[in-house]
Amino acid sequence: MKKIVLVVLVIALLSLGGMTLAQDGPFRVAIVMPSSTTDISWSQSIYQGLLDVQEAMGGESAMEIAFTEGMFDVAAAAETLRGYAEDGYDLIIAHGTQYGTSLFDIAPDFPDTSFAWGTATDTGAEQGLSNIFAYEASAEEGGYVNGVMAALMTKNNIIGVVGPVQAGDALLYINGFIQGVKATNPDAELLVAYTGSFSDVAAGTDVANTHIAAGADVLTGTSQMVVGAIEAIQTEGGYWFGTQFDQSPQWPDAVVASQVYNWAPTLADMITRIQSGELGGVAYTLTLENEGQTFVFGNVAIPANVLAAAGEAAAGILSGDIEVARELPQ
Repeated sequence: MKKIVLVVLVIALLSLGGMTLAQDGPFRVAIVMPSSTTDISWSQSIYQGLLDVQEAMGGESAMEIAFTEGMFDVAAAAETLRGYAEDGYDLIIAHGTQYGTSLFDIAPDFPDTSFAWGTATDTGAEQGLSNIFAYEASAEEGGYVNGVMAALMTKNNIIGVVGPVQAGDALLYINGFIQGVKATNPDAELLVAYTGSFSDVAAGTDVANTHIAAGADVLTGTSQMVVGAIEAIQTEGGYWFGTQFDQSPQWPDAVVASQVYNWAPTLADMITRIQSGELGGVAYTLTLENEGQTFVFGNVAIPANVLAAAGEAAAGILSGDIEVARELPQ
């Protein structure tokens, strides 16, 4: 398995506009997502990446995008993935680790079709498969930077975390956030709770309100279930730190910063490889270094010392002076 970081993949994205398609008609991409293309989170981030690549390639005449959203039922998702393969799509993306078992059952039946899934690193090489790409985000890096800022922005010295499921990039982000808080403000109290669901908005809202009632004036969280949590902390006049997608336009009075995923270079490189006959076998990772993870700041006034600390934290991660663990010590 080859693991790729995206330092040079922006070149692939920029060159797509002049790429000669190795087939009749547009390059066809299909994606199955657990939530909507407007979830301001996990699914919207990759859908936006597809739109960016489509535009770079020259529009719908060069690249066709089909999507199925809200696929919480894994069995139904498997049927949809197989249907896209039977319809002859060039690249089929299963955007969620819950679809992995289904994908590995389907891929051998369509050896001339490329598949991708994330967040994951397994490309199926050990099973003899050569038509699967994998992708993940080192979300702990941006989580650490957000944690540094949160630790300096809290006035009550109480910070709440609204977690979905302890898995994938969600867990990585929260682990990084906790490390950033502790390294910056060891006296801050961290309230951490998981809902057990990526999509249960009501549960996320309940967790947020519980944290707020306990005195938290700064919250963070991840996945599509956090929309109610952000609304809750904005109503209370507190702060939110986000991840996966820019959440500041919807909650301008609460969102201080969002770690944003940029999937476009990853997708562009997959397409380039597929058109050259390489149908899989590569695992990609988004990082701060390759700008697969970037920061967007909202309208909240951020003190100069907080911005400076965030910059120092990011620089420390890039230089290797700060090592952010993917797992918290037991």
